[in-house]
Amino acid sequence: MSGAWAAIEQVERRSLSDLFTAEPDRLSRLTLDEAGIHFDFSKTHLDAGLVAGFEQLAAERDLAGAREALFSGQKVNVSEGRAAEHSAERGQGAPESVKRAQLLHARMRALIDAIEAGAFGPVRHILHIGIGGSALGPKLLIDALGRDVGRYDVAVVSNVDGAALEEATKDFDPATTLLVIASKTFTTTETMLNARSALAWLQEGGVADPYGRIVALTAEPERAIEFGVDETRILPFSESVGGRFSLWSSISFPVALALGWNAFEELLEGAAAMDRHFRLAPLDRNAPVLGALVDRYYANVRGAATRAVFAYDERLRLLPSYLQQLEMESNGKSVTIDGEAVDRATAPVTWGGVGTDAQHAVFQLLHQGTQLAPAEFVAAIEPDHALADEHHHQLLINCFAQGAALMAGRSADDPARSYPGDRPSTTILLDRLDPATLGALLAFYEHRTFANAALLGINPFDQFGVELGKQIATSLDSGEAESFDPSTRALIARAFGGAE
Repeated sequence: MSGAWAAIEQVERRSLSDLFTAEPDRLSRLTLDEAGIHFDFSKTHLDAGLVAGFEQLAAERDLAGAREALFSGQKVNVSEGRAAEHSAERGQGAPESVKRAQLLHARMRALIDAIEAGAFGPVRHILHIGIGGSALGPKLLIDALGRDVGRYDVAVVSNVDGAALEEATKDFDPATTLLVIASKTFTTTETMLNARSALAWLQEGGVADPYGRIVALTAEPERAIEFGVDETRILPFSESVGGRFSLWSSISFPVALALGWNAFEELLEGAAAMDRHFRLAPLDRNAPVLGALVDRYYANVRGAATRAVFAYDERLRLLPSYLQQLEMESNGKSVTIDGEAVDRATAPVTWGGVGTDAQHAVFQLLHQGTQLAPAEFVAAIEPDHALADEHHHQLLINCFAQGAALMAGRSADDPARSYPGDRPSTTILLDRLDPATLGALLAFYEHRTFANAALLGINPFDQFGVELGKQIATSLDSGEAESFDPSTRALIARAFGGAE
């Protein structure tokens, strides 16, 4: 065990109430404001001793060096031998990478201008097909920011279940639909099957040249050309931009088209503000780093297997799903960068829900269950609807009350009505939900994920665990079931006919 971990684990465990009493400056030390967002980590068990221990761990793991390597375009994705340059998409990175990103953004804007000028004929509907990072980011952004824009109807399809594609297209007119295919490699099985079915839908709907209705978003433009997409309608992005970090690239083409280019630029600017904060702020006043310290403490010292995120804003209802991929695909690893087995828990299971709905579904476990589940509440001070006086007031009051109740608890003569309290939560409060603050929020989570990985000594930028199931699916689809277990063979026989 490292000296830092030994120091961290030896810090006296005190209750949250005791910490507030013992540390009069606790609120000022563990809250900060950046890029239109207020971060409150004071209801976690971080104290001065723990922060000092984690600063020692950060020095041992060279978090500062890893951070600089990330921003300077070094090959931080060591297993795949490439950089991770999503921050360059928002102007923070190696100069040559930033310039390339700006050129590709300019290409995207030119295509958007052409579409709006009628290059594709009348366009009313956008059918965006992707999966994973090629779908989760655009879907979150459009759902959060595009509800009242009305420029285009947008549907994002990721599931290979045909019901998803049918649902997306049932109210679309093929004659006014733009088909957007998003795939980093342009080989993703689910995406390409959905794309072929969407092309057939266009053709059956009377579109004479369905391939002429395609825009391709990919890091492999030659494969899009082979698929039949005109080169002028391909929007590349860099191979060094990972899928779950790609919403800052041409993957957000439907976002920029639906919300307007200014909104996309504001999204990038908000993220860039968080980039600068993460890169320059001292560790004890650095929001992504403090978030990572909270994660490491509960996962590695208190044994918490999960982390719950609750959006007290209907517009952020997809945030927990987005974070599931970002955090668990990045840090759900069991070996270090050097290929050695890790000696402690890596990513907790990320889960969550929406505001007051979740209170009536899962908060029973948070308040009285036997599992420790650190909670995170995300809300916005300013609403975007006409029911602010009563509805938004109640929404925020409920949000703040949950954190207070988790911390304080309540004793009663009846054990069934007692609440142990001393349960941690973090509150993230946006001034308002707009492209800039949402960009900053998502960049905060990216950097928090990276800081967690650096403290663990793992690579957050590969995802080999995703591949095994796909490889086996290919084998099974090729009729190679005989080599698999009896259960799998029996399931295939039952679903597709025949007997074991």
